[in-house]
Amino acid sequence: MEDFSKLNLIGQSPAFLGAVALIGKYATCDATALIEGETGTGKEVAARAIHYLSQRRGFPFIPVNCAALPDTLIENELFGHRRGAYTDARTDQPGLVALARGGTLFLDEVDALSKKGQVTLLRFLQDRQFRPLGATREEQADVRVVAASNRDLEREVTAGEFRLDLFYRLKLLHIVLPPLRERCGDPKLLAEHFVGSAAGRYGKPRLPVDRATLDWFERYAWPGNIRELENLVHRSFLLVEGPQISIAAPDNLRNASQVRSGLNYRQAKSRAIAEFESQFLSNLLSRAQGNVSAAARISGTERRQLGRLLKKYGISKQTLQA
Repeated sequence: MEDFSKLNLIGQSPAFLGAVALIGKYATCDATALIEGETGTGKEVAARAIHYLSQRRGFPFIPVNCAALPDTLIENELFGHRRGAYTDARTDQPGLVALARGGTLFLDEVDALSKKGQVTLLRFLQDRQFRPLGATREEQADVRVVAASNRDLEREVTAGEFRLDLFYRLKLLHIVLPPLRERCGDPKLLAEHFVGSAAGRYGKPRLPVDRATLDWFERYAWPGNIRELENLVHRSFLLVEGPQISIAAPDNLRNASQVRSGLNYRQAKSRAIAEFESQFLSNLLSRAQGNVSAAARISGTERRQLGRLLKKYGISKQTLQA
């Protein structure tokens, strides 16, 4: 049996183990795969696991952030160009597809592709052929494509934001990674793993996380998922002064605001997450002095995704000054 922890797949909850089982199965195939899940659930980690468990492990794993691909340069970025293709093209330049030959091309935030980008990707997926800018002949690319999205692509299709034909091309194999709040027992395992990683990285003794902290880890909604937990543990490890790591629970959890008369579990959880996100985003934007790009860097969030969340809660530099 594979030791998935070596691939940074840490957890023992049924929801997580179900996803890991699919990762193992998909590694034995060579088909296009789609990984969906909330921000911070480990979609790139899952994609890397599929690659390194597969027969393609000896070839490159090339990650691509689709949100960062300029619409006017998407074909150049993916397929490259030949010398003289345009004014500044002084030498041949391979694209990301060519760099991934024999291996895996990971398309993160595939939902962020423009309509033009979606057509470009669809055309390539149909026969794995492409033509660099300025070239006269098409080339063949032996690559596996794994895509990821933190949005429900089926809903995006229904809303007319994502092509149906591309959706079916990508979703030949499909995994939905569970959010951390649905992974009972896993926050403790992940916290201990992150402490060990930090101890090794900084050459410091490995310290235990106290029981009170681990208790609220299990009750917390983790809107930022694994990434939020990792950042919290990392920062606390660096600042710890005692013999163990102790982290105070968030105000909304200490005040038990999730428990409200007349609300069922799902409603209470949704409201708690909304309250946390709204407060977190307000504090974040205030810390960044209203600069969304700076706020994205501080929080380790893609600017496009952060912009969506700020719009969702009606938070802006102007509302902070009001």
